[in-house]
Amino acid sequence: MTNPITFGTDGWRGIIAEDFTFDNVRICAQAVAEYLKQNRLGKQSLVIGYDTRFASEDFAAAAAEVIAGNDINVHLCLKPAPTPVVSFAVSATKSVGAIVITASHNPGSWNGFKYKSQDGASAPGEITSQVEGNIASLTRQGGGVKRLALDKALKKGIVDYLDPSPAYFDRLSHFVDMEELRRQKLNIIVDPMYGAGIGYFKTALQNGNLKITEINAERNPSFPQIQPEPIAKNLARLSRLVVEQKADVGLATDGDADRIGIIDERGRFLTQHQVFALLCLYLLEVRGERGALIRTLTSTMMISRLGELFDVAVYETPVGFKYVAPLMMEKNAIIGGEESGGYGFRGHVPERDAMLAGLYFLDFMVKTGKTPSQLLDYLYSKVGSHYYDRKDLHISAAKRQIILNRLSSSSPDSVAGSKVTKVDTTEGFRFFLGDESWLLIRFSGTEPLVRIYSEAESLERARELLDEGRKLIGL
Repeated sequence: MTNPITFGTDGWRGIIAEDFTFDNVRICAQAVAEYLKQNRLGKQSLVIGYDTRFASEDFAAAAAEVIAGNDINVHLCLKPAPTPVVSFAVSATKSVGAIVITASHNPGSWNGFKYKSQDGASAPGEITSQVEGNIASLTRQGGGVKRLALDKALKKGIVDYLDPSPAYFDRLSHFVDMEELRRQKLNIIVDPMYGAGIGYFKTALQNGNLKITEINAERNPSFPQIQPEPIAKNLARLSRLVVEQKADVGLATDGDADRIGIIDERGRFLTQHQVFALLCLYLLEVRGERGALIRTLTSTMMISRLGELFDVAVYETPVGFKYVAPLMMEKNAIIGGEESGGYGFRGHVPERDAMLAGLYFLDFMVKTGKTPSQLLDYLYSKVGSHYYDRKDLHISAAKRQIILNRLSSSSPDSVAGSKVTKVDTTEGFRFFLGDESWLLIRFSGTEPLVRIYSEAESLERARELLDEGRKLIGL
């Protein structure tokens, strides 16, 4: 094993055939099986799903053989499925959790292993720590993995095949009036980015007046010419087609369809922060919902402003939906979101869901009669202009330590000409500035990256802050 198996902000990820091997997937599955037994959950079933990456179905089958070898029943997905669909299947089948084989938005050379808890949410730290402990023990022992061949497990009834989509589509209809949406004469272009979201918007909204065109809608594990993360630089084709085909909106989902990206009618990318704030405004104003808003520390301050305007509480968590979900449930929050473009909603599984987020956005357009750009103008009329930007820089482990030492040993009095009013070191180094902008430097929990974030009243100012952030860390 090249590197130790550790669970970051959402599961373990590795390079296929280097770290992410069948042996390591089996060790992870055995560790999950032991966790279930240790917590007296082994008498119930487990859902196993996977995305469209190279050999994902084979890795999922390998995991199923191990879970079955431990006499735990498995619902194995028939075909690639979005992570939120697999998460919903946990409650739909009354299972104790789920394994999802996916590397989410990572490049095609990666794959990953996510574990979902009994409520369908990303497993919190206390669970993943126990699983990691089991992995370490199994690795030291050099054995202990139990297996039952898939064909035998199927014959014995320990494993069965599951199509989780019908129950999921039925669930979506409880949140949005699908018939009303289908009656609209909207032109929508959808980019599932060769991922697990292929066909989901089209199936949910078919047989009506909507025109829905899908691009990058075949399985291609190499994700040609893109990385399956729905951010501006990866959505150039979608942006171009929205303009060329005079579409009303473009919707994009990442590799496992728990994150969404939105292109407005002019071909412009709406940032994840803008979308998050728009969804909050939709829930608060159009739907009249009341309850807490949960955001991660890298998310926009527009959420706090909306909380003030609508007199609802706003709570902040570290980065990772495994922190957002428990607080959503504790506070009965109407929405939880993060800077990556993942949003979860009250009454649904406490997990990010790109499809429900997209349907809510379409409903916002329909209910207000506004285009996406008009919705953004409307939002800014309430909270003021906010612009966000981010840089991701690859670093070595040695460079990471140098940057950490540098930031820990000294703190600037000002950044880009504005006084530092507060420094937050909850996760990384976040500098609040006198002009109400902010700059954050933090390390990725899943990749060898240092990320620099900023938000300001203009895009030029946000980019100026990013440049200052690079200088602060010496890159």
